Amino acid sequence: MSRAHPYAGQPVGLATKHAKQQVIGPALARMPGLQVIVPERLDTDLLGTFTGEIERPAPPRETALLKARLGLRATGLPRALSSEGAFGPHPQAFLLTGALEILAFVDDELGIEITEQRLTHHTNFDHTTTAALDAPTQHFLTRVGFPDHALIVRPNIGTPDETLVKGIVAGDALADAITHCARASPDGLARLQTDMRAHLNPTRMHQIALLADQLAERLATLCPHCAAPGYGMIDAHRGLRCALCTAPTDRIATEIDGCARCPLRAERPRRDGLTAADPAECPACNP
Repeated sequence: MSRAHPYAGQPVGLATKHAKQQVIGPALARMPGLQVIVPERLDTDLLGTFTGEIERPAPPRETALLKARLGLRATGLPRALSSEGAFGPHPQAFLLTGALEILAFVDDELGIEITEQRLTHHTNFDHTTTAALDAPTQHFLTRVGFPDHALIVRPNIGTPDETLVKGIVAGDALADAITHCARASPDGLARLQTDMRAHLNPTRMHQIALLADQLAERLATLCPHCAAPGYGMIDAHRGLRCALCTAPTDRIATEIDGCARCPLRAERPRRDGLTAADPAECPACNP
């Protein structure tokens, strides 16, 4: 008879003020059985806002770990996790917008830190400028999924905090915000941008849900050596050979699994079974 997972039925704090427990909680409850607790009155905006009033103190991964440790202090639990997102040009797909989602998990009892990440082009991250709800603006609203996805409006030039309007999900409120912010901007334009806070952005929340499943699978996997939770991919070696000329490419050739607690490491083939790179990605075939 197999032993229960060490996390089964155990509480874990989630540092969020944007309802991410809606998708993270069920994933971790299915496996390994962690019960998510959200601390009250924890202001995760202290570690940065998408609108820039507060700068992020560190790169996304490190910020996620800092945020998880806020959850430790807020709950008094030995385990906590957090989510962090970053948006901009896709690093691997020209002309596409990229969304990087990160989940960070810390366990001070076992002394482990685990991060999982997901890079995708499935995002509505975008912006435009306008002075009114004209036809091009209406096209932008359709493209970004308004009103199911919220918007932020601010003056196009200058960033006075009192003029910034977040979480807009109604047409009349949007029209009022455009008028107000356009008047406050020296160029007479308002800047419309997607609100990337998870509770107001279903596309982003879906990506967090997929990443939560990924983290849950990682935490459910015990180290073959020390039995600590969280055994999984920690690194990779690049250099997958081109299918045509066999020259090395920048694609991952092998993946490295490891434990977050002990030194165990194991190199293995790619999980997806890919054994050769497309010649289109080969620097020798396409210099």
